[in-house]
Amino acid sequence: MLFGKEHVRRYVETDGAEGHDWQGTTVLILTMTGRRTGEKRSTPLIYQRHGNDHLVVASHGGADENPLWYRNLEAHPDAEIQVKGDRLKVRARTATPEEKPELWRIMTATWPDYDEYQKKTDRDIPVVVLEPVT
Repeated sequence: MLFGKEHVRRYVETDGAEGHDWQGTTVLILTMTGRRTGEKRSTPLIYQRHGNDHLVVASHGGADENPLWYRNLEAHPDAEIQVKGDRLKVRARTATPEEKPELWRIMTATWPDYDEYQKKTDRDIPVVVLEPVT
């Protein structure tokens, strides 16, 4: 997580005026269903747009396991994102091996540390495509 629950609360309450712009990049709030509890969970993530989709990276700072939010999305791919004041229903999917190189370049252009995180682990860090649900 980029910052704590208090920051998530302020992002939501201020429609992203506090928290959307962060260290030279942009952050959204992803709200998904917990795979074990069934409760809603929110986490801030660096994102970029790709057409109508939003992209996020399940880097977990280069840890050997995927982050909890990614595991939650694997179990329950229907989620919601907040980008500034806009809230959108999305369906999450992991980028295919064919599309990942292009999407990885987009994400490392906004957060170069992703390349360093990948070097720390043997796992293939997923790029997650958040597709709008109409």
